[in-house]
Amino acid sequence: MEKKLSSMNCKFETITWGLLLIWWGLTDSDFGLFPSLPPGSGWIGIGLILLGLNAARTLNRIPANGFTTTLGVFALALGILKLTRSTLGLPPIEISLFPILLVALGIFLLVRELLQIRRAKFES
Repeated sequence: MEKKLSSMNCKFETITWGLLLIWWGLTDSDFGLFPSLPPGSGWIGIGLILLGLNAARTLNRIPANGFTTTLGVFALALGILKLTRSTLGLPPIEISLFPILLVALGIFLLVRELLQIRRAKFES
């Protein structure tokens, strides 16, 4: 059973990578096939693809991955923010959100690992 779940998870990840690459190719603002899509639509698609991956995992009794879930939520939030600002005619955000996203993800990874180390100490 474990091998079957691992195999299914691998297939989900491969499908997700395929979808991400296709979406990136379609929505890239410089080279994409549809560069005229509204701002933020690329990020929204990425977020939905990553959250869809974890939904598929959960529906098939495979544990969701916290990292890809967090990435999906951040991408979706960033896309919605960009789309909302564009739709309302607000000026673009002057600070770059990508470095903030990287720092937030780094903090997430560190905290998660430190909590696992702490938990392992208490269990032994």
